[in-house]
Amino acid sequence: MADKTFKLNNGQVMPAVGFGTWKAEPGKVKEAVVHALKSGYRLIDCAYCYGNEDEVGEGLKEAFASGIKREDVFVMTKAWATYNTRMQLALEKSLKSLGLDYVDMFLVHWPVLANPEGNDDKFPTKPDGSRDMIRDWDHVEAWKQMEALVGGGKVRGIGVCNYSKPYLEKLLSQAKIVPAINQIENHPSLPQQEIVDLCKEKGIHVVAYSPLGSTGGPLMSAEPVVKIAEKKGVSASTVLLSYHYARGSTVLAKSTTPERIEANLKLVELSEEDLKALTDYSEDLTKKGQLQRYVYPPWGVNFGFPDKQ
Repeated sequence: MADKTFKLNNGQVMPAVGFGTWKAEPGKVKEAVVHALKSGYRLIDCAYCYGNEDEVGEGLKEAFASGIKREDVFVMTKAWATYNTRMQLALEKSLKSLGLDYVDMFLVHWPVLANPEGNDDKFPTKPDGSRDMIRDWDHVEAWKQMEALVGGGKVRGIGVCNYSKPYLEKLLSQAKIVPAINQIENHPSLPQQEIVDLCKEKGIHVVAYSPLGSTGGPLMSAEPVVKIAEKKGVSASTVLLSYHYARGSTVLAKSTTPERIEANLKLVELSEEDLKALTDYSEDLTKKGQLQRYVYPPWGVNFGFPDKQ
């Protein structure tokens, strides 16, 4: 599946499988990026907030020195919530850390604003310890700044991350440029069909993160996942990663273990029957009210996002 790609609404070509760096163990990111690229990955996903763009940059530099061409690697990063009023600065900081002249895709990480003048660069807090958020800010302003970056030579495409249907609909009502992608948590126990359908309708490519749910979570032992894995002679994780390609989405796989990095690239073709079994599983969870989100934003329900109780 290393050679599988999707064409985006701006003409860019994005690989179907990407290498994720969120929560990657510090000190192991550089070698993981190098191994991923040498194993065949051509999409690297990172973000300012992950705190490891310097290591990602070191890995990219080593990989490029080994003969892998910069133009063959799709690098995607994100502006953090404290920079949503300073997108140019966010971009410059990421480019410096990554050691690049441009990124292939630049995303709004979350459609909220954390106080850019707060007591912390990433997670400012108020005296009572709660998150220091600017609640009367309009997230469309961030997108206007993103649009201004296009054509400057430092971004090839722009998109969003963690946009629910209401947020995306508001953005689209005022946008001059339609986002190329929406990166969301996505797996059979959180299909997010409403936003996936809206993205397809508007020509916005979905990129799935946390595709396995949680490590050792119930998805890995879910009956339809196990049955498909046994039928195809592959692991449950391979089935869960392959689910996204079958849905027409790019999937991000994260690991710092060489064997897992290589295995995650080896997706399989799921039949219509396979995909239906996984879709039926999702619909059953929906009916029972048992959908499971694993990534909870620190701002929660006050901004229309779920809050972990």
